[in-house]
Amino acid sequence: MTSRGTPIAGTLCYAAALMLASPGISARAAERYPSKPIRIIVPSAPSSGPDVVARLIGARLTEVWGEQVVIDARPGAAGNIASEIAARATPDGYTFLMGSSQQISGPLFFDKLPYDLIRDFSPISLIASTPYVLSVHPSVPATSVKELIALAKAKPGTLYYGSSGMGGAPHIAAEMLKTMAGINLVHVPYKSVVFALVDLMGGQVQLTISVLPAALPMIRQGKLRALGVTSLKRTPRAPELETIAETVPGYEMLGWYGLVAPIRTPNRILAMLNAEIVKALKTAEIQDRVHALGADPLGTTPREFAAFMAAEKEKIRQTIEAAGLRSR
Repeated sequence: MTSRGTPIAGTLCYAAALMLASPGISARAAERYPSKPIRIIVPSAPSSGPDVVARLIGARLTEVWGEQVVIDARPGAAGNIASEIAARATPDGYTFLMGSSQQISGPLFFDKLPYDLIRDFSPISLIASTPYVLSVHPSVPATSVKELIALAKAKPGTLYYGSSGMGGAPHIAAEMLKTMAGINLVHVPYKSVVFALVDLMGGQVQLTISVLPAALPMIRQGKLRALGVTSLKRTPRAPELETIAETVPGYEMLGWYGLVAPIRTPNRILAMLNAEIVKALKTAEIQDRVHALGADPLGTTPREFAAFMAAEKEKIRQTIEAAGLRSR
């Protein structure tokens, strides 16, 4: 036939055949994302702050995308087990890590860790932040940060503080207080903040620095006495608490949660996740749930999150060096 339609149809078919045969164009490139369950690895125990935040975000993504988001809690070794698993995962957009300050301090504190949060991961969004709180046993004769510092100077080496483990953010926060205030406190590491708080209530240790959500119920029940929070400004979650910075100028240490992906995860997937997370954090429901944890919802660009992590890394590095901390 000599109609105009036939050559055009033949040309289109030929072009389509070339596209399908081209090694640079595969079925996977056209695959809908997501097309299977997504995993968010959490480097702490179930019901911890990172775990709860991951479940909030995961539930939202499941609802929007119609694919199950599985939360995989892998506590232990100061978060290093989970971080290594995530760092070695295939960067295909189906494995992510709920990162925190723990993953910034770990590689600075421990030699030869097989991951680095900044080097081996791509930032997606900083999700929420929360101050830590300095709490003491009610028997400790100090009702303010200033009085605690005076007590520590009067009786050096007699006050013991519990933490969630060597190299963890609460440990670093306490060491930062020691170096900036010029006091001597004795560190007692635990496997988790829960055990540290239990021993604090029992009087086995005299103080601890922990995330505000973990300690707030015990503080409000009178089982612990809160002296101050670690943010530069007072927190609306407990506005009656002074900041440590009001006594020790410049002191600041925040707990935070942010989603990262193994390096080389496709940019389009990172952008999709960022857009959905930022949108979710603007909803009243998610904001209320995050506030109930004692945290503040954020939602940032990947670039803002990267700059935040770089600043955190430098601050923690300086504290580790000033305190003479290093684990090999």
